[in-house]
Amino acid sequence: MNKNKDRFDKLCHDRIIQMENVGQLIRRTREKKELLLRHAAAQADIDQAILSKIERGERKASKDQIIRLAKVLGLDQDKLLIEYISDKIAYELVNEDVAAKALKVAERKITYFKKQNNAQKI
Repeated sequence: MNKNKDRFDKLCHDRIIQMENVGQLIRRTREKKELLLRHAAAQADIDQAILSKIERGERKASKDQIIRLAKVLGLDQDKLLIEYISDKIAYELVNEDVAAKALKVAERKITYFKKQNNAQKI
């Protein structure tokens, strides 16, 4: 478990250093693979103009679009979803003075709710 936490901490640290949002990550990966925007959009079944806006941060992708883009770009789906969700949270909380404290409470609630759901399934 500690090894996984260390890897996660490194991933978070690397992403914070880069300060790259999910759209920028998608664009960088697409360009690195030398995949044209229109080809990536077609393979992911996303309108080319919409994908362009997602990459530029002018439009938020849907979860379904993120999953399809991960597949097209050969990215780890979970990692791209983490980026997507973390962007949503960060943009929502950026102007809140108590954001860090609220995130800690939310983390505890998530753990509690998961335990409750698991107990109900038994």
